[in-house]
Amino acid sequence: MNTPIRRLSLLMAALFTALLVSATVIQFVQAKSLGAMAANKRTLLDTYSRERGSIVVGGQAIAKSIPVDDQYKFLRRYQPGELYSQVTGFYSYVVGAPYGLEHAADDLLTGDSDTLFVRRVTDLITGRKTAGATLELTIDPKAQKAADDALGKSKGAVVALDPKTGAILAMVSHPQYDPNPLSSHDLAKASKAWQQLSTDPDKPYVNRALSSLYPPGSTFKVVTAAAALENGVVTDENSKVPGPAELDLPLTSTNLPNETGQPCGPNNETTLIHALEISCNTAFGSLGLDLGGEKLRAQAAKFGFGDSLQVPLRAATSSVPVDMNEPQSAQAAIGQYDVKTTPLQMAMVAAGIANKGSVMTPYIIDSVRSANLDVISSTPDPTELSQAVSEQTASTLTKMMVSVVDNGSGARARIDGVKVAGKTGTAQHEKGKPPHAWFISFAPADDPKVAVAVVVEDGGVTGSEVGGGRVAAPIAKDVMEAVLGR
Repeated sequence: MNTPIRRLSLLMAALFTALLVSATVIQFVQAKSLGAMAANKRTLLDTYSRERGSIVVGGQAIAKSIPVDDQYKFLRRYQPGELYSQVTGFYSYVVGAPYGLEHAADDLLTGDSDTLFVRRVTDLITGRKTAGATLELTIDPKAQKAADDALGKSKGAVVALDPKTGAILAMVSHPQYDPNPLSSHDLAKASKAWQQLSTDPDKPYVNRALSSLYPPGSTFKVVTAAAALENGVVTDENSKVPGPAELDLPLTSTNLPNETGQPCGPNNETTLIHALEISCNTAFGSLGLDLGGEKLRAQAAKFGFGDSLQVPLRAATSSVPVDMNEPQSAQAAIGQYDVKTTPLQMAMVAAGIANKGSVMTPYIIDSVRSANLDVISSTPDPTELSQAVSEQTASTLTKMMVSVVDNGSGARARIDGVKVAGKTGTAQHEKGKPPHAWFISFAPADDPKVAVAVVVEDGGVTGSEVGGGRVAAPIAKDVMEAVLGR
């Protein structure tokens, strides 16, 4: 073979090799990522041609696919749309599925999940059209409706959990939106709906229960009390703690005052339980100084702060700052400085105390069923996330939180014939804006069935716990009553 022919042969071999490598990479290595690209409309059209699984609450489909006579074959419908909008998210040819369970559980709903492999093989053999799985949620429809009604036109969020299992019983975020225009097959209509939604300054598409981080304010004093009890700074609810009108903070000329401007007890002292009842800033600021930032942070971590949670909806990570100095530790101990948390996380704090100190991993999918309603996976076994505090500490904190409702700032959460445990909070945030109103609670205190966290944005009253007690506590009460059938 002469030299030119040999060179041409080598070039041809190299080109064929490159072609084979490229085809292998595209068809096997990159297949999944290419298929998932929003711009890949062929893949999206293929998934639209299948019947997407339903999302079910209390036996009723809140999201389902209905047959239509167009190229997409099935249209996604949501009923009632707004009530569950941040839970379901939306499935849109124009936008894709960037939010909610439509995104987080997409592989189940489309039928592409590994858990449905046998079903797909059976469909292939029998010639049956592959359909997605049905998701049955843990949501209690009465609790969801109660939370929605009670939150009303306020911005904010409500989360309710079963303390013993971690099941999410209610998840409401306001403002809401209607997912149905986004799922429309009229692409101009869907595009306009997304433009309006995505540019709305109130961000209705954000699930505030999971994705928004707030300063927890005085609800965090429960975590501070837990740290003080666990570390032996105090022994029980009747331990004496400082309660001056103003706490002298080291390293700064700025002191920490009580909102009332008054001491929390005679001789500038009070008991731990009374400090929680009246939400005494100086008492908990003093505990923060005694504990130091790292012990405070470690205790919060045991309740779930710092964990990346997926339920399977992804939650923002709650946090307590590292390397705090003494004044910062005092501020963090009352839920200010740079402490940030989601409503889900504060519901987990309440649920952990209710469940004898054990924090359960939250979840929202109760069971997964095939298109013909065969159970693929049933209610998961409850999984402990962590033992946040001892049973003794949990019992002490329960007594203190019951006293907040019976004798203190949480009076509006009282339920006749039921012992309710709770804690109010009024959290300062942006300068010039009213504080957020918080309430965390559980009931019945002696045999908990539900734990609730409520935040109402800009709903507090500057300078008092009135915001949490007046605005947020009644919302929590309505949700607890709905779960308990009161």
